[in-house]
Amino acid sequence: MPIKMLQIPTTDGPADAFAAYPDHGEQHPGVLMYADALGVRPVLREMARELAGNGYYVLVPNFFYRHGPAPVVEFPEFIAAEIRPAVVAQLMPMIEAHTAERILRDADAYLEFLTTQPEVAAGPVAVTGYCIGGLLATRTAAAHPDRVAALAGFHAPVGLDGPDSFAKLTAQVHFGHAETDLTPEALGELNQALDAAGIDYTSEIYPGTVHGFTMSDTDAFNPSGMQRHWDRLLPLLEGTLANS
Repeated sequence: MPIKMLQIPTTDGPADAFAAYPDHGEQHPGVLMYADALGVRPVLREMARELAGNGYYVLVPNFFYRHGPAPVVEFPEFIAAEIRPAVVAQLMPMIEAHTAERILRDADAYLEFLTTQPEVAAGPVAVTGYCIGGLLATRTAAAHPDRVAALAGFHAPVGLDGPDSFAKLTAQVHFGHAETDLTPEALGELNQALDAAGIDYTSEIYPGTVHGFTMSDTDAFNPSGMQRHWDRLLPLLEGTLANS
């Protein structure tokens, strides 16, 4: 599965990105994938390749591009629990600088770029994200209900913006939560907000998981949680983008 390095034009300068897609000379439904808080790195390329192997054009932008090309900080191939706090501390100023205004401005640019690539089929796209990327994905889908048909977020702070943040969503949604991120009571409150917004969704806690369970370059990785993630994500995309 080829990886194509790209530069996405934005109002704040070019954002480095990569795309993975089947190299068959055909057009494929588009998926915008947001990385977790650690940013774009080899594990994201692996995940994008796997998703692309199911027939999608997967675009992964470096949303820290204002601070330099990915990776914006150096960290080892495996990010163990004992070094994670130091890595996150380096990234925190960049995360805090990534305001809601910047997120939405970037989302406009990312979707415009994705939907105009020659390898991408006409029609709606999907947005997926991990950790903070799930929050970015949710905000992107809410801001572009006419373009985004599917939204997925994993171990993501999706309720952070409050229940009103779901009001504009028209996408079909799946949220997969880490057991350590959300209590059953908090899950109930989140799902009530999704119900109130009239969203077609699934939202569940993945048993035995901790925050970051999809990331195989950390010791939070949970193979069964990762498989559950694919078991939820792929049918969601197939059901919403099949006619793209």
